[in-house]
Amino acid sequence: MCNEYRNRKPVRRLIDQCNELNMPLNYPGGIPNVEPTDNIRITDRAPILRNGDDGVQLEMMRWSWPSPKGAPVFNFRSENRRFDRMQRCLIPADGFYEFTASKEAKAKRKDKWLFTLKATELFAIAGIWRGKAATGQDAWTMLTCEPGPDIAPYHDRQVVVLGPERWGEWLDGANEKKILAASEAGSIVVEKAS
Repeated sequence: MCNEYRNRKPVRRLIDQCNELNMPLNYPGGIPNVEPTDNIRITDRAPILRNGDDGVQLEMMRWSWPSPKGAPVFNFRSENRRFDRMQRCLIPADGFYEFTASKEAKAKRKDKWLFTLKATELFAIAGIWRGKAATGQDAWTMLTCEPGPDIAPYHDRQVVVLGPERWGEWLDGANEKKILAASEAGSIVVEKAS
């Protein structure tokens, strides 16, 4: 399952995209100083968008919270679940990765595949967040669903990918069955990552 993604777009690009969507952002801790990166991994702090008291907020939070057994919860199945509006978030990205066994007989490493959205250079992954007020440890996780045809050859699950036109729907409480769905055929570009 997706345990690494990228976002090469500067924060200013995300702010501009949200303004175009008539979804101006608030910055409770100030505009985060986030460098574009190829590799955001489990337990890293990364920017998310979530509803707050004054509209949509851009905040830095940790990717994953500990399960009761201590393992990180970095992906969360969306099927047959309901998500409270204030727990929803968007994880801005311009690509995510999956890994498959290498076809080379002696290869010890897995093949790494990059998935991007054909229609736009910046998308979001649907997520949920949890806060622990006593410790100040807010964290988020990515939502998953059955894979679409572009992803199925590489993995039996996929993260829920949302183009910008769907961001407001997710944050505003759209019906889960309507929005938490596999990507349509031909909407995802797949390439082997170096």
